[in-house]
Amino acid sequence: MPDQQPLLEYEGRLWSKGLISIAGVDEAGRGPLAGPVVAAAVILDRNFAESQYSSILDGLTDSKKLTASKREHFFAILSESPSAECSVGMSDHDEIDSINILQATYLAMERAVSGLGKLPEHVLVDGLPVSGLPSDSTAIVKGDSLSLSIAAASIIAKVTRDRMMVQFHEKYPVYGFDSHKGYGSKRHMQSLLEHGPCPIHRRSFRPVKEAFELRERKRREPVSRSTQLDLGME
Repeated sequence: MPDQQPLLEYEGRLWSKGLISIAGVDEAGRGPLAGPVVAAAVILDRNFAESQYSSILDGLTDSKKLTASKREHFFAILSESPSAECSVGMSDHDEIDSINILQATYLAMERAVSGLGKLPEHVLVDGLPVSGLPSDSTAIVKGDSLSLSIAAASIIAKVTRDRMMVQFHEKYPVYGFDSHKGYGSKRHMQSLLEHGPCPIHRRSFRPVKEAFELRERKRREPVSRSTQLDLGME
């Protein structure tokens, strides 16, 4: 592997040991207040990764560092290429509330890896070690900026989830899911306080829980005397 391909350093070490199928795994959506957490697993063919590193894969990196249009660009390349096997796994808001976001993230990652046509020989996963994966794994802090396979997985996970949140926006337009994708933006918090949570909100998350409780308290408050008079109730 040429020295000028730093994002293939981790894959290269495993390829040099005779391993062939190396999956990168990453997630999107741990922090939002609504929607699922989505994980992706991507296996890049070695010849494809090395030969296209400075060509069609040039610029592929952590999805958070790319514009939405760039993410869509790489998503199309990865999802359409026979040399990139992609799988997505997710855990929805109900499951997150039931087992907590960390365990739900692990479960989404396990589902993504298990959804590949054949289990990879090794998994490179972004962040800290993940329990429950069906293959041996190596955790890499900031791996989405250090491994091409993980970066690819970050793209697939992010674009998949963003598209889902745009669809949710069509169903629940008052929250603005198409813009903030469920994160706790000012607009989102204002909508929560005004309308309360919708069915896809994570009710175990503190801001959602507090917004729900505040609306319930206001709903149960007795109508004031001045309001009663204004309404002709006396």
